[in-house]
Amino acid sequence: MSVEITASREAEVGGLPVRRALPRHDRRTVGPWCFIDHFGPVGEELADSMQVGPHPHIGLQTVTWLLEGEVLHTDSIGSEQLIRPGQLNLMTAGWGVAHAEAAQPGGTGSHGIQLWVAQPASTRNGAPAFEHHAALPTLELDAAVATVLVGDLGGTRSPARHDTPIVGADLVLRPGTSVVPLDPAWEHALLVSEGFVDLDGETVKPGQLAYLGVGRAELPIQASDNARVLLVGGEPFGEAITMWWNFVGRSREEMVAARADWEGHGERFADVRTTLSRIPAPATPWPEPTIL
Repeated sequence: MSVEITASREAEVGGLPVRRALPRHDRRTVGPWCFIDHFGPVGEELADSMQVGPHPHIGLQTVTWLLEGEVLHTDSIGSEQLIRPGQLNLMTAGWGVAHAEAAQPGGTGSHGIQLWVAQPASTRNGAPAFEHHAALPTLELDAAVATVLVGDLGGTRSPARHDTPIVGADLVLRPGTSVVPLDPAWEHALLVSEGFVDLDGETVKPGQLAYLGVGRAELPIQASDNARVLLVGGEPFGEAITMWWNFVGRSREEMVAARADWEGHGERFADVRTTLSRIPAPATPWPEPTIL
């Protein structure tokens, strides 16, 4: 089976440069995963530069995984949670939520991955929620240790909420070959966060997304030196989604309505307790309806 390797595009979030691996014009989702930003690693001079003021979300879950640094999460349902490396923050937007994220001063660097999961029709209009997991289950795989962030890998299950069949796992690799068990009915992709790995004879490095497709029952990963990768996957998402700015929905009309609620300080996006400035919504890329 072939591996499809694509380059991430450069972006900036809250003053921190990021590599955006997903979405792409030719690939919007991998399972329910619809957004992957890899930020850092950066040194002490930029360690606290990520300052993202209050902004809204609908129809998705945010998954925050840190490799270095500390970030304070606050949101419109009253959550306030500091996240450190090896811990997981998962926020469910549902009908609507707003949050802010601020890297904390005093760190020696910043490095991590922020992901979004598209919510299915059964939950996407539900109530917002937040959960923090200070410890996550691990799985030994040959020359690797996998931490299961969300879903199930090889029978090891994360306690984090998931609304569709899914996997998200961080693998710390030692030199050698590690065989990762996969569900052949799911599609998967791999993001390298540190070092280099070989998949099916192809070398993958940071800044690239390796799409693995469906039909694989296992994945041999070769590393000649220490490396670290993030595996994401899940049952192919059976709903066509519309994504714009910080929203995941099913139509442009939903995007326009959510934008109007945010700009109009509507009740579904309550205030967030933070000193950071509220982020205004950009103009939509399509004409908004005229209200007479």
